[in-house]
Amino acid sequence: MTGLQYLSGFGNEHVSEDPRCPGALPEGQNNPQVCPYGLYAEQLSGSAFTCPRPTNKRSWLYRILPSVCHKPFKPLEDGHLTNDWDEIEPDPNQLRWKPFEIPKAPHNKIDFVSGLYTLCGAGEPRGRNGIAVHIFVCNASMIDRCLYNSDGDFLIVPQQGKLLITTEFGKMLVEPNEICVIQQGMRFSVEVFGETRGYILEVYGAHFELPDLGPIGANGLANPRDFLVPVAWYEDRQVPGGYTVISKYQGKLFAAQQDFSPFNVVAWHGNYTPYKYHLEKFMVINAVAFDHADPSIFTVLTAKTTRAGVALADFVIFPPRWGVANNTFRPPYYHRNCMSEFMGLIKGHYEAKEEGFQPGGGSLHSMMTPHGPDADCFEKASKAKLEPERVADGTMAFMFESSLSLAVTKWGLQTSNRLDKNYYKCWEPLKSHFNPKCK
Repeated sequence: MTGLQYLSGFGNEHVSEDPRCPGALPEGQNNPQVCPYGLYAEQLSGSAFTCPRPTNKRSWLYRILPSVCHKPFKPLEDGHLTNDWDEIEPDPNQLRWKPFEIPKAPHNKIDFVSGLYTLCGAGEPRGRNGIAVHIFVCNASMIDRCLYNSDGDFLIVPQQGKLLITTEFGKMLVEPNEICVIQQGMRFSVEVFGETRGYILEVYGAHFELPDLGPIGANGLANPRDFLVPVAWYEDRQVPGGYTVISKYQGKLFAAQQDFSPFNVVAWHGNYTPYKYHLEKFMVINAVAFDHADPSIFTVLTAKTTRAGVALADFVIFPPRWGVANNTFRPPYYHRNCMSEFMGLIKGHYEAKEEGFQPGGGSLHSMMTPHGPDADCFEKASKAKLEPERVADGTMAFMFESSLSLAVTKWGLQTSNRLDKNYYKCWEPLKSHFNPKCK
């Protein structure tokens, strides 16, 4: 779909109204006695009312009918989401998954919600502290049904196939190498155009924000102006057969029926919105003298904890860039980390593991589990002539990093049947080069 328009700026106070109804936004107040065009005013709060102004998030929606007009919610049994992190014994090993299989249409039509599977996570939504990593695999669009997440924010990373996402704020087209964030409570529906796959990072109890730049200064990494927000678009559509509103609530799915489209917002204003970002716009910072900078320099978005410098979750990318460091082993170094690292690959070949780590798959290196380049990468990089070189051209790998210790679900370890049980073998050819007589 072409011709979609967007507003720009991360966390900005935006104003938008569907051009079919000029003047739909009330002037000078949020909640007039009678709204223009006979609309209903409804506030969507993404923070406590009393949060300090820099962290206070809310938007006002002016809609044909308020979202309260629905039948009671009932459990929806066809979901594959969980936050039961004790359903299977923990596994501290290095884990890698082959590309997750997409169901084939038309015999097995699966939409975005039906194709959501929880891979790993920690914490729980009732306590408002935790994260989950989900995989989505689908081949059909959501028809007369939408989803909203009562538990937290979804950061969606499409890997194969584009997503046309309709939200209460308007429409976004999100393609591979782009990401989008649907924040807590926002209703959305996903249209796809064939076999589609991707990754989701969910955070409970925090919102994503741009990382602090510190000594970097005012510019660099993801620039605020490159984040795009949809413009108001509404449909005044009755659905006599029933429109299904799905809520993810305390880790489970519930469904309610209503007889109209929820995407009936004619105008809105506020700073609590969905948004998207193209990863090619990331302004890379890198080492230009010697040694290897920590991967934190590639952070696009972060969800902070109350401890300074410690993230509930970071979204990190490894984009195309120049490598120029002198007298330096340039691929990622061998590492044991007090954080958990889930990696995915959107396209290309990741430099530290060119074989085995494939687009649409993933890996998890758990807290204090050692990891690093495979044997081939180590030998090659140790002998390479050090001159300026392009790194990761045609590639986009990413990492969900968390201070929480992640548990893998039964689906991730067993049911998906995508776990690469030979992953550990990529390090077995590493050999000792130690020579006490040669410094």
